[in-house]
Amino acid sequence: MAKKVADGDTANQCPTASADMPPSTSGLVEALGQAIALLRDDRLDEAEAAFIGILERWPGQPDALHFQGVLRHSQGRLDEAVELISAALRQIPEHADAWNNLGNVLLVAGRVDDAVQAYERGIAIAAGQPETAAALSNLSIVHRRQGRAAEAESACRRALDVAPDFADAWYNLSLVLMERGEVHEGLLANSRAIALWPQRAQPRDQVIRALLLLGERERAAGLYREWLAEEPDNPVIHHQLAACLGNAVPVRASDAYVQQVFDSFADSFDAKLESLHYRAPELIAQALAEAAGEPRGALDIVDAGCGTGLCGVLVRPWARHLAGCDLSVGMLRRAVPRQVYDVLHQAELVYYLETQPGHFDAVVCADTLCYFGALEAAVAAARRALRPGGWLVFTVEALQEDDAQGHRLQVNGRYAHTGGYVRDAISQGGLELLTLQAGTLRLEAGRPVPGWIVSARRP
Repeated sequence: MAKKVADGDTANQCPTASADMPPSTSGLVEALGQAIALLRDDRLDEAEAAFIGILERWPGQPDALHFQGVLRHSQGRLDEAVELISAALRQIPEHADAWNNLGNVLLVAGRVDDAVQAYERGIAIAAGQPETAAALSNLSIVHRRQGRAAEAESACRRALDVAPDFADAWYNLSLVLMERGEVHEGLLANSRAIALWPQRAQPRDQVIRALLLLGERERAAGLYREWLAEEPDNPVIHHQLAACLGNAVPVRASDAYVQQVFDSFADSFDAKLESLHYRAPELIAQALAEAAGEPRGALDIVDAGCGTGLCGVLVRPWARHLAGCDLSVGMLRRAVPRQVYDVLHQAELVYYLETQPGHFDAVVCADTLCYFGALEAAVAAARRALRPGGWLVFTVEALQEDDAQGHRLQVNGRYAHTGGYVRDAISQGGLELLTLQAGTLRLEAGRPVPGWIVSARRP
């Protein structure tokens, strides 16, 4: 817990002149305020020299003792920190922040019960006041570590009652909620903390994601615009700004966007999807089984948008020859070691299918067409690549049926489609719809992502 001014410590109060202050030390009030500012800015060596000089000229001054104790905490000198803050509290026993800081030191020192008593003493002194927020938040940490989730949540919520914009309390609340399985609520609390912490101290994309999860699109769009001014050719920012605003939305994600996004996290792709309970490849395999029957290794199949090969592994039993194509070189490199594809191509999906007339008995697309708004071109290209009687099997994210647009770019950068639009696109592309089933594709922000599992056939 000790870093800079240790987490949860307070070092923002400046001393004031007191009636019993010696006349010769009146100028030290300003010096003490400057020493506290040095401590707050993590200039520990300068702060230490300042506190030593002040206490030499003003022995026993409680504010100087208190904040020199906070300094010792930051230096890891815990016994000295306890002694100094305790000495200050003997003179200023009603100083709530000093009790909070003493609790922090005692907690790091392993004196948990004493830390709880210190926090509770400070909370009682300033009951209902904003200055109790830090102690309540710190108390929640202790309760959570002790497995007392209800008490931990209560302490966080009490902190937020008196200080609604206290980021640390939102963060600690997020930990409690997620440990209890309330993932979506926990992510919202975590996002609130991120949005409240200084933006300069955090990765910009993390702040934007937090704002979008909270529904604060205008603030997110402002950060995207600032980012775009610095990187005007960045395709990811262009795409995400369009998703954020709903203006100038492209009919599909650009090739440059897809390449940059998937190249950037190819190495962590499988682990990330596993954590999200990703089901699209499994659903594709089930739909192929319903359409084509038992696997006999007799079909020529292409996995269009194959990624790292998660779907290829599952559809391989049906394949005499299995091809894969993807825009991302990083993803294709991860697919090679699976040894399930007979051939891999680095190519855009529609272009690739249009150059393979009548080559395949089945085209499968697991969560690839969610990067297309308009589906007609992709369906028509699949028809061209299929032999008569061949199947197209794919998943897309589901949009509410009352959406007049039929497809919409979401803030996560993917498109969602209504069932009615999917039916029309299949028909216009020259295929016959076999099944359009609702299902859950994965989790996002702790909630199920609804989708469509679609199978169609070339007449």
